[in-house]
Amino acid sequence: PCPAMDYAGLAEAAAAKIGQYRQDPSGWRGCRSTVSPGRDVYRAEGTVAACPEDVWECIKPVAGGLRTKWDQNVKDFEVVEAVSDAVSVCRTTTPSAFMRIISPREFVDVVLMKQYEDGTMLSAATNVEHPQCPPQPNFVRGLNYPCGCFCIPLPGEPDKTQLLSFFQTDLGGYLPQTVVDSFFPASIAGFYSNLTKAVKALKA
Repeated sequence: PCPAMDYAGLAEAAAAKIGQYRQDPSGWRGCRSTVSPGRDVYRAEGTVAACPEDVWECIKPVAGGLRTKWDQNVKDFEVVEAVSDAVSVCRTTTPSAFMRIISPREFVDVVLMKQYEDGTMLSAATNVEHPQCPPQPNFVRGLNYPCGCFCIPLPGEPDKTQLLSFFQTDLGGYLPQTVVDSFFPASIAGFYSNLTKAVKALKA
């Protein structure tokens, strides 16, 4: 048997990595940076017209959460193992995309949820292996490298939230680079647009 992975340690390291991305605004071309050789890191930033608690309710990575209802890139989300109150190993599946050029994917990640003293909430993740999650025959296994979302309160504007996201994903399989380069920016734009609608529906 393979040695047990240090899930909590890997989750903390992923959170620290995207904390570094947040602190260093240089080196980004539009929404993309080649911080890691051969892997693009995408940065997306937007203001959502809702309080941070409502935005967090829509994006938090928990079993039975709202993400599968509004995020077109998340078909199913399950918690495979709760490591602690803040850390869990999760499996996410995605539907086919981009006119079916991209077939369904699955991702197994360790996820960390954290709240900072200023009220900022973070969900950070990175790919792991888990004995209960062998690769499934109908899915291509993709890999998330340190990625996550910060829900940041805006001082003096309690009904607005700055949402800062970092994506760093290897979709796996054999995809032309042009497809990958087109997919991520469109996917990120859709994420923000659908999240805005989801938050409105939550408040309705």
